[in-house]
Amino acid sequence: MKLLLDTHTALWCFNEHEKLSGVASAMLKDYTNSLFVSMVSVWEIAIKTSLGKVPEFEGGSRAFLQSLQKMPVNILPLSAHHIGEVEILPFIHRDPFDRLLVATAKTEGMTILTADDDLRKYDVLTAW
Repeated sequence: MKLLLDTHTALWCFNEHEKLSGVASAMLKDYTNSLFVSMVSVWEIAIKTSLGKVPEFEGGSRAFLQSLQKMPVNILPLSAHHIGEVEILPFIHRDPFDRLLVATAKTEGMTILTADDDLRKYDVLTAW
């Protein structure tokens, strides 16, 4: 299964945070799954770091990217196709980063690994 990690999922994965569900932990450890993190998440970390909103993760986007390189995860670039999909999504979620992640998962045929209940309202596969 191709899993797109929501930004919070990737952050929690780095330190095996207690907020990771049992299902999410098992899916992350299952090597038959392919793990992906979008550059959208890297951008989100950069913005939120500059606003002081990521206190549990020091070092910002550079440290985030370095942590990703130590994991069996693929970094997925943002494409014009992903952006185009955002235009036709229903306006359920106001967060532009999450909307881009939904659009990415839809266009790439991925399941989003997320604790965000609002993402489950979209026509996209989710797991938690």
